[in-house]
Amino acid sequence: MTDKFDYNSDKLDNEELNDICDECEKKDETVTQNLILMGYKLCNSCRISKTLFPL
Repeated sequence: MTDKFDYNSDKLDNEELNDICDECEKKDETVTQNLILMGYKLCNSCRISKTLFPL
């Protein structure tokens, strides 16, 4: 009647949580925080520059 739920499918992959920014390719701990909060893999420096200059 009820299907078994796969709990592993809802978790983020370890590859996504590698703390490497998509823009500058630097490793920063804020990348994972911004991924969880906003959905983008950007460090705080790149996030601020994208907010001020959205090109």
